[in-house]
Amino acid sequence: MFKGHPKGLYALALANTGERFGYYTMLAVFALFLRANFGLDAGVAGAIYSTFLGLVYFMPLIGGVLADKFGFGKMVTIGITIMFAGYLLLSLPLGGDTLAMIAMLGALLFISIGTGLFKGNLQVMVGNLYDDPKYADKRDSAFSLFYMAINIGALFAPTAAVEIKRWAEESLGFSGNDAYHFSFAVACAALIVSMAIYYIFRPTFRHVEGGKRQNTTAAVAEQELSPAETKQRVIALCLVFAVVIFFWMAFHQNGLTLTYFADEFTEKSSEGIQSMAFSVWNLVLVIIGVYALFSVFQSEGRKAKLLSAAVVVAVVGYLAYKASIVGDASIPVSAPIFQQFNPFYVVALTPVSLAIFGVLAKRGKEPSAPRKIAYGMLVAAAGFAVMALGSVGLLTPDAQAAVVEAGGEGTLVSANWLISTYLVLTFAELLLSPMGISFVSKVAPPKLKGMMMGGWFVATAIGNALVSVGGFLWGGIPLTIVWSVFIVLCLLSALFMFVMMKRLESATK
Repeated sequence: MFKGHPKGLYALALANTGERFGYYTMLAVFALFLRANFGLDAGVAGAIYSTFLGLVYFMPLIGGVLADKFGFGKMVTIGITIMFAGYLLLSLPLGGDTLAMIAMLGALLFISIGTGLFKGNLQVMVGNLYDDPKYADKRDSAFSLFYMAINIGALFAPTAAVEIKRWAEESLGFSGNDAYHFSFAVACAALIVSMAIYYIFRPTFRHVEGGKRQNTTAAVAEQELSPAETKQRVIALCLVFAVVIFFWMAFHQNGLTLTYFADEFTEKSSEGIQSMAFSVWNLVLVIIGVYALFSVFQSEGRKAKLLSAAVVVAVVGYLAYKASIVGDASIPVSAPIFQQFNPFYVVALTPVSLAIFGVLAKRGKEPSAPRKIAYGMLVAAAGFAVMALGSVGLLTPDAQAAVVEAGGEGTLVSANWLISTYLVLTFAELLLSPMGISFVSKVAPPKLKGMMMGGWFVATAIGNALVSVGGFLWGGIPLTIVWSVFIVLCLLSALFMFVMMKRLESATK
């Protein structure tokens, strides 16, 4: 799984891991912070949340255009510096008045601009590593590994956000609102680590940073494309971008309506074996066990196989022991903690995904990247179908809030509904996101790589801006209808992909 890739992949992936850890730590509590600190209702908080997400994913278009001219590496360095300034401002506890709101919006703007210069261009550099014919056949698996690294950072983020906030409240005596800023400060430290990794290992990928010293490989490749071929590729990418909009509109409900659902309709505690799932360290052990199991079959040496087998036995034994002593004691469950399940599933299931597609590739039956994206939309629809089933018989959010205000608890459901939903949505994400990025890096005309990768993020930005639809639906509408909106959008997007499949697949030939 890890063999045969250039060293630069791992350096760039680790640099991105640090940045994403900080970003998702902030994002895990951001929607709740808006409502608690500024007293905003769900719709307004959702509008700010989705606008921020939209800017974060729109700015890579500008960053890509600048990088095509000045170099990818230079934009990455400038971007992470601007991001640091934004997180630093956001980490200051300024209260909940108008000045604090202005400062918060300014911080979001800095973070958006910095991310725009950093994120897309880092991914272009990853793709450029695989323009070398020696590595060309590993492009899809490279982006799966890169995506896995992103989610390693995201895996620890919800726990970090919740625990640092709790520490600030209990040990330092800060109020609940001010304690949120400690979660945001984690991002500052993460960015320092990220940039340190980038510069320490820069020699492994300096040749793909672009700029004045860029070699002529890309220019030669561009000359080999006729205007008609260039147009065909750009149109194919735009068709994929159109579908990506609706995927991210649905998927990023994890930070909005799915978090609202966790906060308002999900049981506030967990006990028994289920409670083990809310410890990030138990999830890490599962990940270690999964990778060790794959190593048993993939390692070439007998000692390596035995060592991997021993790790599997140790992990299974330890988790079984913990399950036997967990008893009936319950633990509190905070809404943001549910966001750890998606990155956990991504990291744990990436080797499974690579193994499945590896077997299909050997048989000549691996689906094309566009076809994987279409399948991803179908799976996403299934994920929201799980939520629709789990919401049958529940009150509307407004009715639930009225019951709580009157001193009641309302109707609460098992955490397993959300845990299951995140599992299905992760399958969709693995089919769509890394494959989509790989498709862009492969199909984009060489001189437009930065712009086209920016286009991917603009599509994501539009989808993120539309996330607010979920916030405005959250209120007097039955939850089954709320989730059905996303089911229908995902199904229509999948149908569109299948209708356009021939055109999309021809662009990769």
